[in-house]
Amino acid sequence: MNYEDLFAQAVTKVQREERYRVFADLERIVGEFPFARNHGPGPDRVVVWCSNDYLGQGQNPVVIEGAVAALQRMGAGSGGTRNISGTHHLLVELEAELADLHAKPSALVFTSGYVSNSATLSTLARLMKDCVIFSDELNHASMIDGIRQSGAEKKIFRHNDIAHLEQLLRDQPASRPKLIAFESVYSMDGDIAPIAAICDLADTYGAMTYLDEVHAVGLYGARGGGISERDGVAHRLTVIEGTLAKAFGCLGGYITGSASLIDAVRSYASGFIFTSSLPPAVAGGALSSVRHLKQDDMLRQRHQERCRRLKALLGEAGLPVMPSQTHIVPLLVGCPLRARRMTDLLMQQHGIYVQPINYPTVPKGTERLRITPSPMHDDELMRQLVHALKDVWQQASAAHSRAA
Repeated sequence: MNYEDLFAQAVTKVQREERYRVFADLERIVGEFPFARNHGPGPDRVVVWCSNDYLGQGQNPVVIEGAVAALQRMGAGSGGTRNISGTHHLLVELEAELADLHAKPSALVFTSGYVSNSATLSTLARLMKDCVIFSDELNHASMIDGIRQSGAEKKIFRHNDIAHLEQLLRDQPASRPKLIAFESVYSMDGDIAPIAAICDLADTYGAMTYLDEVHAVGLYGARGGGISERDGVAHRLTVIEGTLAKAFGCLGGYITGSASLIDAVRSYASGFIFTSSLPPAVAGGALSSVRHLKQDDMLRQRHQERCRRLKALLGEAGLPVMPSQTHIVPLLVGCPLRARRMTDLLMQQHGIYVQPINYPTVPKGTERLRITPSPMHDDELMRQLVHALKDVWQQASAAHSRAA
């Protein structure tokens, strides 16, 4: 058995399917967000237009100060798992702040948003005998992974389709444990779940609700509690999950809920129990960021204004911007080769970094550029982006025509 050949063949398969990922080698510059040094092909200095650090909090002096102070006071590592010397006090404070953010009794911090989804969903379903999980068809891979690990029966409902979800719920015995898992903001299309309507169904059919607010925490609501806070429905949800790695600009994931539910996950979830806890610098930075964004609603308002502005400019330029209710600005390309060609040209000719989004992240034929404006992308940067997009669109279209 030639194992190396097996690995090489697997990579070749991905390349032939035009979904091989190429990473941009960047170095973020403190104090100069959204600019970065580029260590790959193209100019030395580029503008980043696809970061999930939606508010530039990773560059916020308040967040950096919190991280540095924790590092200097407590050292580099956490010292172990949460059970074995790794529950440093900053984590305790961070969990209290996150519980307060979502108006829940308790919270639990994980090493990433992926782990928080996977570990929690798999654990909850295993703890409820004969549980059935109802999952939105566009749920994130981490949620799908957790549901698969649970071994529970799953029912997939059409994206944001309340009638289909009710049909599936109605078919189940009233006494059977049920869990509805869905997201608030879907990060590729930028649409929003009908949270209140799903909670209505959960009340009617006796189901728990699990809401992933990863792409909304920090960005929506008076204090950054997400869409559920903005819409006044956070109290109706059983579990609210979020991340510290996007709008909060750091690293880590978390869940919030009742004290007994959080304690059960803490006691049974392997993804929580058997891994080292977040180091002090990360927890200190995240704690500072959460506290800051609870107070800074002006930054959220600026962010929303910038997103509306860019959507309008793209539309006026005749570029195929997809409908979006949120800060996600998708530009439909519809071909993986063209998407890659366009992003290469943007980087090499214009010093603009946008990552192409291809299958399996999005369905084939819906390949796109996913643009995420921040409060720091000013009018001039937007003008440059629109000009560059029109230029590379023409170049990529001409190349595609010649190839055809």
